[in-house]
Amino acid sequence: MNKIFTLLSFLFVFHISAQNTIQFDKKIVQSEDKWVAFSADSTGAYPYGFIYIDAQAGLTFDWEGTFKIDPTGKFIPKRREIDGQMKVRLQPNNNLVAFIPESKFEELHIDKVPDWLKFYKTDEESIKRLYNWGYMYNGWNECQKALEFLEKAQKIDPEYKGLRVELAYSYNCLNQYQKAVDILKVALKKEPLDAYTNKELIYAETKNGNLQDAENVCRKVFKEVADKTYNAENAYNILQAYYIKKDIKNFNNWFAEANSYLMSDQRFKPLAEQMKVELKQ
Repeated sequence: MNKIFTLLSFLFVFHISAQNTIQFDKKIVQSEDKWVAFSADSTGAYPYGFIYIDAQAGLTFDWEGTFKIDPTGKFIPKRREIDGQMKVRLQPNNNLVAFIPESKFEELHIDKVPDWLKFYKTDEESIKRLYNWGYMYNGWNECQKALEFLEKAQKIDPEYKGLRVELAYSYNCLNQYQKAVDILKVALKKEPLDAYTNKELIYAETKNGNLQDAENVCRKVFKEVADKTYNAENAYNILQAYYIKKDIKNFNNWFAEANSYLMSDQRFKPLAEQMKVELKQ
């Protein structure tokens, strides 16, 4: 009985030790330039490698091999058998990875910064690279990270094409709506009929509570902007803002005015109709 108790205690301590060594609490999009481990397979082996960003491929995983954790907490690596590098393009998702502690690099026979990474780090401070990285992080909904790159780019050249609207996207994402409004109005002085820039402005104005301003921009877009891609979305964002405020009068007025756009898009039609029904109750 004592032997069984001792064995169970040993296994419990090992399990806690392994859990404390690596924590699976980081998203892939938070893992640029990090050594990471993925969850163990059925044999207890953890796939590991280095995540970086390739300018063409995006997030990329350079697979180094697998490792197991022995009862003392030591990492026992098994390098992949494939010669050369094994790279896997990653799609942002909700799966969590673990950052490998620097204290384990020696056990895994890895350097903190792989020698080959330098080939992907050229022109790090160029405005093109800063903009592209910000654009990518916005696309992954990591808007705070995106701002780190975009605001650096802004200091170099605030007139860089697309930069202001990309900054505004970050601000909208982070609920900094007045910042978005201010920078979008500057952008629209140069390109007043850009559909995407106007879309971001309408969204920011609605979230900022300036619904009459949002309506005015939207009317201008309906009449003057040739690209109709965002018309239904623009109309819906204003309608939703009135719905949230329980402003029945302005909700009904806008529903009637923007009806052709709302009812012609199957993404927004049922939502608009449901809101109308609920406000009648």
